[in-house]
Amino acid sequence: MKIDILTLFPSMFTNFLSESIIKRALNSNKVMINIHNIRDYSLDPHRKVDDYPFGGGSGMVLMCEPIFRAVEALKSDDSKVILMSPTGQPFHQNTAVTLSQEQHLIIICGHYEGFDERIKTLVDLEISIGDFIVTGGELPSMLIIDAVARLINGVINKESLVHESFNDSLLDYPNYTKPRIFRGLEVPVVLLSGNHQAIKKWRQEERIRITKEKRPDLLKE
Repeated sequence: MKIDILTLFPSMFTNFLSESIIKRALNSNKVMINIHNIRDYSLDPHRKVDDYPFGGGSGMVLMCEPIFRAVEALKSDDSKVILMSPTGQPFHQNTAVTLSQEQHLIIICGHYEGFDERIKTLVDLEISIGDFIVTGGELPSMLIIDAVARLINGVINKESLVHESFNDSLLDYPNYTKPRIFRGLEVPVVLLSGNHQAIKKWRQEERIRITKEKRPDLLKE
């Protein structure tokens, strides 16, 4: 998979790309991630990319031209263009699964007061990571990339993905490791039994119990 990110703050991605699963995906060539400074696509001699909104109002708005030029320079027939936006559809695990099957993602990170509305004509999908506002689209885009990249075949062990939270609309089961007893807190006996059928049944029951307690909205009717 190829991912192109359009941002006003390229340096924000430096550590993100050099650690953990993302680093492993890049080193194994499972994912290729390119960071593009939106200012590089401005025709203004001062690399200006924003201006005051028509009709008045506070803040600055990202202009059409740099974004159009950037997307048109990067886009191909198999590209999907994503806009990080508070007006987008909520991001869920199913969205991550769908996006992991794409060949090329172009992610536009906003900043300031917002975008010129006409930029949305370039976009295939608007995504929001929740009902709150952050300074720009950089951090949300990192969350999307992390959630998507780890699902790409070969990035992590497939078995690690099977019983993760949100699969089958359930949260994950509890995990334990050594020591068996810590400050009076004991590992459930069933996990020490060696009975794989009993362990499997317990884990499924725990997934249902935890989901009912913490996220009943996830349960299917």
